Amino acid sequence: MTRPPLLDPDSWAGPLQRRYALLINPFYPKDPNASFGKHMLTPTLALTSFAATTPEDWEVRYWDENLLDGRPPFRPMPELVGITVHLTFARRAFELAHWYRSRGSKVILGGLHVLSCPEECAPHADALAVGDGVQLWPRIVADVESRQLRSKYVATYENNYREDPAPRRSILPRQSFLTTTSLIATRGCHNRCGFCYLATDGLRMPYRMRDPQQIAGEFEADDQPYGVFIDNNLGSNREYLRKLCHALRPLNKIWSAAVSIDVTDDPGLIRTMALAGCTGVFVGFESLTDENLADARKKTPKTADYARRVSMLHENGIQVNGSFVLGFDHDRKDVFARTAGWVEENRLECSTFHILTPYPATPLFKQMEAEGRLLHRDWTLYDTAHAVFRPKHMSPEELEQGYAWIYERLFSHASIWRRRPEDWRAAAPYLAMSYLYKRSNRFWHLLIKHHLVHAVWRPLVELTRMRHLRFREGLADPQARSAPPGNVVAAGV
Repeated sequence: MTRPPLLDPDSWAGPLQRRYALLINPFYPKDPNASFGKHMLTPTLALTSFAATTPEDWEVRYWDENLLDGRPPFRPMPELVGITVHLTFARRAFELAHWYRSRGSKVILGGLHVLSCPEECAPHADALAVGDGVQLWPRIVADVESRQLRSKYVATYENNYREDPAPRRSILPRQSFLTTTSLIATRGCHNRCGFCYLATDGLRMPYRMRDPQQIAGEFEADDQPYGVFIDNNLGSNREYLRKLCHALRPLNKIWSAAVSIDVTDDPGLIRTMALAGCTGVFVGFESLTDENLADARKKTPKTADYARRVSMLHENGIQVNGSFVLGFDHDRKDVFARTAGWVEENRLECSTFHILTPYPATPLFKQMEAEGRLLHRDWTLYDTAHAVFRPKHMSPEELEQGYAWIYERLFSHASIWRRRPEDWRAAAPYLAMSYLYKRSNRFWHLLIKHHLVHAVWRPLVELTRMRHLRFREGLADPQARSAPPGNVVAAGV
């Protein structure tokens, strides 16, 4: 897919009575091996959170290039433009920044790439926002008003997270998303894996939690049946997760979240999650080799116990999207077939694969650089779909070929069928989910292009919610037996 050009005489224009700030999520190149639909589940939470801190006398608009609406708006030209930057679409962010700056807009760049590579980003912006943008954005807007904009603004993540305002979801095109209820209850993670962006130099993100009732209130107010928690690890503090589940349960809604597999240390908590509406989890298994996990400094149960823990989630009606990283130093050429076989044997509903990628300023990047194993610094290829380093036990080409093969295998009709739920009553929703999310990229493209994602998907989501509510009745009553809920919403995030 080609990225949108920058100029269009038919670009959206409308009357303005106030000063105008535009918040942009740049076009993200899609990995052809992955499914299209997962990218459009929910809007970026960062930009709606910044919008919530913008003074009322400013007009704020949200523009997501991934919604395929054509060129970014320029009539009227915004006074202030905020662009979030990830390393794989940094080039596109810089193109947008240059175009708006050349026409008089003040451009602010923020995001992880700004934190890890500020010297690269600085020439493309009027100012950099390094750190917590919710704290920085009001200061930036005030300095724009007084014409005293500085070149760099810095904030830590050590503030009282409970005081952050709720995201301003009213600026979103609701018809373009499966759900606009992207939620974040906690910040940080008890793991600090060497390959994870949370290990970036200069990024200190202490574990912070918002009040459970705050989150429940946001979920209820957005009037959506399904929400996605984008927390790095919603289960880092199990007692907090239990309290959050108690707050969510009366809403009778469904949700998914990312957790680490050690959340299953407490079987009662898994049941509590299911009773609160959890229908899917994204689990970073990362590897089926204990030595790889030790090298990555990931705190996790032994891989031999993964299967039992997956069964525990399934027994509680929770689908599993397993995330795996390929190319660790203990991986050999058999890692692809071995991982695919394990996924099928344990009937994971979804799987996400990543080629090990050394993000700038992480311990893994420093290690690869010191060992002379980096192939280049073309950030557009640091997308976890390309080998950007020399693996130990295979060539970069073999790693990329194995990555493509494992997606092809798990997306095949045969693999989808092998991974169907054991109870036939849950098979139909599972098959619908698998084909809609994994083999229907053209279908998703049409839905997104014509703003039909929400209209088409909401009835299916509501069906999943009703099935889960019936399942919960049986789960709450040990004497009752109910059919497994099934799910047409992809497990996890």
